[in-house]
Amino acid sequence: MGLRELLVLGALGFAVVSGANDGAAVLATGLRVRGIPPWVGVLAIAAGVAVVPLVLGTSVASTLANRLVAFDGNRGQVALFAAVGTAVAVTTVLARWGLPTSLTLALVGAITGAGLGGGFEVSWTTVAFVLLMGVVAPIVGVVSGSLLTIALAAVPLGSPVHTRTTRWHRGAFSLQCVAYGANDGQKMLAVLAVALGGGGQRVDIAVPWLLALAGLFAVGTVVGLPRVAETLGGGLVALQPPAAVVTELSSAGVVLATSLVGAPVSMTQAISGAMVGTGITRGRGRIRWQEAAAVAGAWVVTLPAALAVAMLTTAIATRGSA
Repeated sequence: MGLRELLVLGALGFAVVSGANDGAAVLATGLRVRGIPPWVGVLAIAAGVAVVPLVLGTSVASTLANRLVAFDGNRGQVALFAAVGTAVAVTTVLARWGLPTSLTLALVGAITGAGLGGGFEVSWTTVAFVLLMGVVAPIVGVVSGSLLTIALAAVPLGSPVHTRTTRWHRGAFSLQCVAYGANDGQKMLAVLAVALGGGGQRVDIAVPWLLALAGLFAVGTVVGLPRVAETLGGGLVALQPPAAVVTELSSAGVVLATSLVGAPVSMTQAISGAMVGTGITRGRGRIRWQEAAAVAGAWVVTLPAALAVAMLTTAIATRGSA
């Protein structure tokens, strides 16, 4: 088996990991409200991965594939996959502690570290911009979650806003799936594009490959749901159905907005921020601050750990290669 085939297999495996980490996190919140069977939710998220890039473009995938670091030739492919392996390893280690770690944040740090370790050109302006968006996203999630919760509390009980929670949930969850496919889910496209020898200024993935990624992503979502749901579905904040819908709307809005500027942002971070926002508004005692602090701490550790490990791994992997 040649290098290209190994890289493609690695890219497909990364789709399974992404489903276990990201897809499960999105679905965990949605399961707090009746109206969408779990299997329908899995199919909806997978459809977002396959269809949305064809409609809204692949600007986020292009950022990850070539705008952070200029990975050229076979050395570039090896370096990127050292970054992918590092991101998965860091995420897996933290996940053993039951934390919904940001795989996107780990990948950004690992790509930067791989660029440094392999001697590739790193766009520090782009790195800084992506990190800024990563910091802003959960903060905006907190603010928007709080504001929407306040607005909801001002609506009289018995109004359609309260009585049609299931309908609102379906719309909000659908918007989340669109947002994921437009942003966070495109890291899978970036990795596959480089494995296939693409990853130029604009990432283009053929429909059969998109379907393969979506299918494997769905498998990962099913596998990872029990673990992620325990922490994110109820560990940070005790969510009632209206708060879950607010969380879905807030996180979807944040992630979809950042996709317009090509900035990869973690859906997990946006969801966590929105959850905290709904909890603060309904009473600070509703938030499990110890859990929230542990998740935030995992985010802080993720990027520098991924950067350092990827830099060392890439330096070793690309040593002496042309």
